[in-house]
Amino acid sequence: MKITQVRNATLLLEVGGIRILVDPMLGAKASQPGFASERRNPLVDLVVPLADLLEPDVVVVTHTHSDHWDAAAAALLPRDVAVLVQHDEDAVKVAEAGFTGVIVLDEPTTVRGVTFTRTGGQHGSDATLAAAPRLGEVMGVVIAHSAEPTLYVAGDTVYHPAVEAALDAHSPDVVVLNTGEAVLPGLDPILMGAEDVVRVHGLAPDARIVAVHMESLDHCTVTRADVRAVAAAHGISASVLVPEDGDTLTV
Repeated sequence: MKITQVRNATLLLEVGGIRILVDPMLGAKASQPGFASERRNPLVDLVVPLADLLEPDVVVVTHTHSDHWDAAAAALLPRDVAVLVQHDEDAVKVAEAGFTGVIVLDEPTTVRGVTFTRTGGQHGSDATLAAAPRLGEVMGVVIAHSAEPTLYVAGDTVYHPAVEAALDAHSPDVVVLNTGEAVLPGLDPILMGAEDVVRVHGLAPDARIVAVHMESLDHCTVTRADVRAVAAAHGISASVLVPEDGDTLTV
């Protein structure tokens, strides 16, 4: 298994001989408005060549917020690629962009020997979602192949019982966490942060944790240095990987 950190939550995975693109945000630096300031997102440009991202076998879209499925992804990806989404609303949005292989991941789905299973999550506290229901639903996904480690991508969620349930049910070997602790004005954080890496490690001490979704958006408050420092303070640095954009991890 290979995991390339592209930018933000965008990952390029090689699992069981297929290429999986997760949460594609492919637009140029500053191509969309900021979420919490006058700065425009993304804050950084792609360092992975765009051409390397445009021929995946499967695309996973955990939700269709613009930092996980942007206009560039909708315009550039092949129309016939399999796109796995969480529910009918997102399926309609992706299909309206011309994609013909949209699959709602309401049950485990196997593509060329790789099985994708939806997991739950919550994009903010109960109080945040009451104040900002537009944040909507999100999903995580477990990606499994008989000859590969099991990978759990938690998605845009705070630490939540659904995360604990996924760890318990699937015993993943690798856990990808979005740890930017994004904050919208006047609301609680809507993502995990550095301390949540420690909590997840406590539940899955044998798993490798990969921390992403940092330093690319104006509303993310936790940096890679923050995560590394917290991991070091708790003596778990060997279990926590914090890739830079463009880094490829081999598991």
